[in-house]
Amino acid sequence: MSPRTNTAPATGTWRLGDQTVNRVGFGAMRLTGTAPFDRGVPRDRDRAIGVLRRAIEVGVNHIDTAAFYFSATRSANELINRALAPYPEDLVITTKVWPGRDPSGAWWWATPAQLRGQVEENLRQLGLDHLDVVNLRVPPSRRTGSIGEHFGALAELRDAGLVSHLGVSNVTSEQLAEALAIAPVVCVQNPYGIGASSEDRALLQLCGELGLGFVPFFAIAGSGREAGPVVSDHEAVCAVARAHGVSVAQVRLAWTLQQGPHVLAIPGTGDPDHLAQNMAAGALRLSEDEMARLTALRSAAA
Repeated sequence: MSPRTNTAPATGTWRLGDQTVNRVGFGAMRLTGTAPFDRGVPRDRDRAIGVLRRAIEVGVNHIDTAAFYFSATRSANELINRALAPYPEDLVITTKVWPGRDPSGAWWWATPAQLRGQVEENLRQLGLDHLDVVNLRVPPSRRTGSIGEHFGALAELRDAGLVSHLGVSNVTSEQLAEALAIAPVVCVQNPYGIGASSEDRALLQLCGELGLGFVPFFAIAGSGREAGPVVSDHEAVCAVARAHGVSVAQVRLAWTLQQGPHVLAIPGTGDPDHLAQNMAAGALRLSEDEMARLTALRSAAA
């Protein structure tokens, strides 16, 4: 790989446990195909590997992945292993468990006892002896229920040395409090972006007060979610993009990063040009007026 270009001065940094990461990271969900999971055409293997290596060269040291990120012929974890091992010392790889997919691609949800198997599968695919951060990804059906039994099982794996740090994903503030009562949490990974609800905003602020990293997903995709950004965006977002001569995706990413110094972005792509745009968004500064206009869209969307 070429020498690394450190982008930290532009993006800022944050501590995840005992490691410092640049605030613009990389999400691996879109590495394996033109659509997430097995719904698109598998990406060219060499191109995907090249995107990963380029991400490291331009300063990414935080990658978000999962064992269930795979298409018919590509696995995100295995691509990461092939592209980056032996891993840079400062690279933090975050993965997530509770959801799973069998070899046919069918989804299943782990019991607390099955979480160890999911952690070990990530270890095998990534070629690691321990995982830096593991997020407990709460299923939509459990958004109002207890996560204590599952998070407690993850805490035991941390005590056993298989995991260094724990996080939670797709949680409520009540579930975050439940997890914190069991073991330390270093990050919260929830959907967040322009149009987020007051409840989402309150959780982001709570994370800042607690010193926890807040890692939004769908920050660029918005309502498009796994399918990606919607074809047409709100005129207010487009107007800001035109004023800065940047893409709508870059505006959405910059707005999200300006929500607080504890916000860490993990935009995903399999396209080297989009990777460059995502990294450049870390240096884009929106004015107070622009931030206010985009933030005002939240109440309308909610």
